[in-house]
Amino acid sequence: MSKGAGTIRLTMAQALVRHLANQFIEIDGQRQRLCAGGFAIFGHGNVTCLGEALYEFRDELPVWRGQNEQAMAMAATGYAKQKLRRRFMFATASAGPGTTNMLTAAGVAHTNRLPLLLLAGDTFATRLPDPVLQQVEHFHQPALTVNDAFQSVARYWDRIMHPAQLVQSLPAAINTLLDPADCGPAFLGLPQDVQGWAWDYPLAFFEERVHRIRRQAPDAREIVDAADLIRSAKRPVMIAGGGVQYSGAEAELARFAEAHDIPVVETIAGRANLDFTHRLNCGPVGVTGSNSANHLSADADLIIAVGTRLQDFTTGSWTAFEGDAKLIGINVARFDAAKHLGLAVVGDAKLALDALGEALADHKSPEAWVKRASDEVTAWNAYVDDNVKLGNRPASYAQAVGAVNRLCDERDRVVASAGGLPAEVTANWRTRSPGTVDVEFGFSCMGYEISGAWGARMAQMETEPDNDTIAFVGDGSYMMLNSDIYSSVLAGHKIIIVLCDNGGFAVINKLQNNTGNASFNNLLADCRLAGEPFAVDFEAHAKAMGADGETISSMAEFDDAFARAKASQKTYIISMKVDAHEGWTGEGHAWWETGIPAISSRETVNAAREEAEATRAKFQRRGV
Repeated sequence: MSKGAGTIRLTMAQALVRHLANQFIEIDGQRQRLCAGGFAIFGHGNVTCLGEALYEFRDELPVWRGQNEQAMAMAATGYAKQKLRRRFMFATASAGPGTTNMLTAAGVAHTNRLPLLLLAGDTFATRLPDPVLQQVEHFHQPALTVNDAFQSVARYWDRIMHPAQLVQSLPAAINTLLDPADCGPAFLGLPQDVQGWAWDYPLAFFEERVHRIRRQAPDAREIVDAADLIRSAKRPVMIAGGGVQYSGAEAELARFAEAHDIPVVETIAGRANLDFTHRLNCGPVGVTGSNSANHLSADADLIIAVGTRLQDFTTGSWTAFEGDAKLIGINVARFDAAKHLGLAVVGDAKLALDALGEALADHKSPEAWVKRASDEVTAWNAYVDDNVKLGNRPASYAQAVGAVNRLCDERDRVVASAGGLPAEVTANWRTRSPGTVDVEFGFSCMGYEISGAWGARMAQMETEPDNDTIAFVGDGSYMMLNSDIYSSVLAGHKIIIVLCDNGGFAVINKLQNNTGNASFNNLLADCRLAGEPFAVDFEAHAKAMGADGETISSMAEFDDAFARAKASQKTYIISMKVDAHEGWTGEGHAWWETGIPAISSRETVNAAREEAEATRAKFQRRGV
């Protein structure tokens, strides 16, 4: 119902949905709706007003019903990552526990710099019915609600206390989601009464708008300084992170490396920047890296970090590089570009690499350094060949990774997160096509594997429906969050799940043992139990949620099982036992700083502490 030529009277919830539905983005010359829809579990805090508004736009903004609010928001995050941050989805929860369930997913999106719009019900702005159902009361601060907890995991946070506030706040949230430098989750708290309050909104608020991702050009002086530093280097190495893919700069990265003969190593997030066969792709770097990348990084006199936030798993807790090695940070985010006393080049990776290449002209690294890189890669490839091959040994994560790598289509997407599988995928995966690997190891969130794969599959179906999304998941993560198997079947978004059952949290048991501790409360066999530990029938469990699947007893059966999974029309699980103690990738690791007790009754712990202190002293690096 309109009032006046220039306004329309709507509830706040109706205005929010209508504005969202009229935002578009230009991708590769094509206009698409910016928000691809969202995920909702309705309750009293969001069903009567926001739910009513979403129903009116159910075709423009499709809403999918998840089974758990955390999983829904992680599915939205997986979608955004697959779409390279160019589109996003929302997740809405009622209030109280439904809202707090999304905190973990917000942490995933925040850590990984991914767009996620969170719309959460809140208490009443008037406070007339206080205390309301699911309200957590604070005696000293009545305005404080559980929604305030999101301030630590949101790039943008607001509580809409009057319908008029939406005119400023919602566009600001959307701009945050689209900003390459500030990208991350945007949170809007929606009090239950304010959702239904009406206001005369300007019609201009609902005009269609086409957004474009900003490309920030680097400062010319920073390019000159970086070029001078590269010319002076004898042993340069480039670290390519996930930001290379978000910039769409894979071709520029390859062209720059080739023109100047600079070896490239990849972070976990940047694992699929270059094809495995590229002559200057020297493998993954860091704690879960490769001998080739880590040996080169240890001897490098210059590190050129492109599109990476330089997490400790990349830097080996800052022990992976020579103490006097110089650092150049190329990043659209000033915060990341300027880390650890590096020379900052603040700008879009695609533009920065081209500008830096032009400034370097025909400069090339010494031939001996390039030859050294090639030799290191040859040695590492031989190790991976042996590590993933089948033989007379227990089934391992590495063998499962190698088998999928060998059997999948080059544009299939693999997803992993938390536990031992991120390390095994990172070390053993051989990229056949850029942008096909999602290893969520920023927040290292157990449970992302299946939910993130569901969201990724939704994105994949928009452009590559004939390819598959394949989730690697351990039994621990599966038991923590598996309900989106049901979601994916209901929604018709098929994913393939490779479940590696090692009887508990085996990689943390490994860390426990490696730091001198006794096995305790990680493997099921080492937990406080009422009886003997028993295996879950994961195949039966997945089938009970509508999926197809099978259990195999050895890697010799994997190829045929994977073919059946490929042929299936719906979500398919392959469940297999892997060894909890043997078969880990033993090479390629950089040091990792972990807290070890200064005093212990266990001599093995004391010895581990002494070794850690000695290692830290030996490899003291900038900023540590």
